[in-house]
Amino acid sequence: MPSVSVWDLFSFDGFAHAVMFALLCFLMIVGMSKQYTFPKLKHSSIRISFFISTMFGIAIEILQFSVVPGRSAEIMDIVSNTIGCLIGIIVFRWIYIW
Repeated sequence: MPSVSVWDLFSFDGFAHAVMFALLCFLMIVGMSKQYTFPKLKHSSIRISFFISTMFGIAIEILQFSVVPGRSAEIMDIVSNTIGCLIGIIVFRWIYIW
């Protein structure tokens, strides 16, 4: 088992992952909520964008481990990605809803 430290979340790498996925999730929610073609997509944009963003982050880590030689998947990157998605949702709600 690799050692997992909570302090890895506060590194530059963890911060970069969180910021990028916060932007991804925020912009995905904005895009889905402003379209009028698919009403169900518009009304559940937060849940759908969280799911897609989180699965995208997990897929990146799996592909990084299995396809790219010399690279490894890290659990803390997935955690940072998910925290970034939650931050993107909070920022969206803060700007558009509250």
